[in-house]
Amino acid sequence: MSMIAFKVNGRAMTLDVDPTTPLLYILTDDLALRGPKFGCGLGQCGSCTVIMKGQAVRSCVTPVSSAAGAEITTLEGLGSSEKPHPIQKAFVDEQAMQCGFCVNGVVMTAKAYLDRNPKASEADIRQAMGNVLCRCHAHPRMIRAINRYAKGAKA
Repeated sequence: MSMIAFKVNGRAMTLDVDPTTPLLYILTDDLALRGPKFGCGLGQCGSCTVIMKGQAVRSCVTPVSSAAGAEITTLEGLGSSEKPHPIQKAFVDEQAMQCGFCVNGVVMTAKAYLDRNPKASEADIRQAMGNVLCRCHAHPRMIRAINRYAKGAKA
């Protein structure tokens, strides 16, 4: 066990945990966050994505030790149902969710990408989103929502 200090959604914390434990388990089991989801467990689907150090990170394959000293943002850290983040509002406005399982990965990946590439074209966005799996066929609406957010962020 090791004491690991980091911030989650702006809240500083120090936990005594096995440093090899996947970050996802700490977020969901110890901190009761429900944005990141366990999907494939191999870092391939994206359901577990969080933003850490400005990058979209697959938390199911990221040991908690790599989060030491980092700022982590989960879907809950973006906004709330009362005051959604603009990217969350774009998803609601475009009705871009269906089953909701992949939405965490889509939103967090898109936000991290557009934070680093605010002038991205739709083709760039499509390519950046190509590694997040969605099986419910809401992908066209998700791309519209991401583009809506990107246009608003550029304005």
